Amino acid sequence: MTTEEHVVLVDRDGRALGTAPKTSVHGPETPLHLAFSSYVFDGEGRVLLTRRADHKVTWPGVWTNSCCGHPLPGEALGRAVVRRLAYELGLRSAGADLMLPGFSYRAVMANGIVEHELCPVYRVVVEGPARPNPEEVGETMWMPWKEFAEGAQNGLLALSPWCREQVPLLAELGCDPLTWEPASAAELPPAARG
Repeated sequence: MTTEEHVVLVDRDGRALGTAPKTSVHGPETPLHLAFSSYVFDGEGRVLLTRRADHKVTWPGVWTNSCCGHPLPGEALGRAVVRRLAYELGLRSAGADLMLPGFSYRAVMANGIVEHELCPVYRVVVEGPARPNPEEVGETMWMPWKEFAEGAQNGLLALSPWCREQVPLLAELGCDPLTWEPASAAELPPAARG
C-alpha cells in the first residue's frame, strides 16, 4: 500500500503548522508550505535547465531551474534536494549548498491555481549526464550561467515565475556560480532546519 506524500505547512515566520497531502495544497487557495529549488551546475559552470512535464499541475511544459520539490515531514532540506535530483534527473550528489535560505514566493496561473512556497534555494555541482524521469521532466538543456542569467533577467527566456525571481538574487552572489559562498543553515526558517 502506497501512502500519500505530505508537505509541511508553515506560517509567515517559517514555523511548521502541520502537514497536508501534497495533492490537496495546489489550488486556488494554496496555503504557504515548505519547498526547495535547486540549480545544478557542471564543472564548467553551466546550469542544467529543465522543462516541466506537460502533465504537471503547476506550470506544465514551462522551462525552469534544475529541480524543485518538497521535503517530507521531518526531512532536512539538503537531503530532500539530493533525493529529488536522483528521482527526477538520475543525478547523484554528495550534498547541496544552501544559497538563498529565506526565498519565498506566490504565483498564480492563468487558470487560478496558486503556488505559495517558502522555498530555500540550493546549488548542486555534479558530474555526468542527466537521465530525466518523464513523469517529472519533459526536456533538459545545459546553458552557460552568464548567458542564462542575462537572458532570464532581460526577459529573453520564458521561465517559471519562481525561477525569474530567483535568478537576479543568485546573480548578486557573483558571476561564477562555482565560487558562490554558501549561506549558513542557521539562516533557514525554523521548519526547514530538519
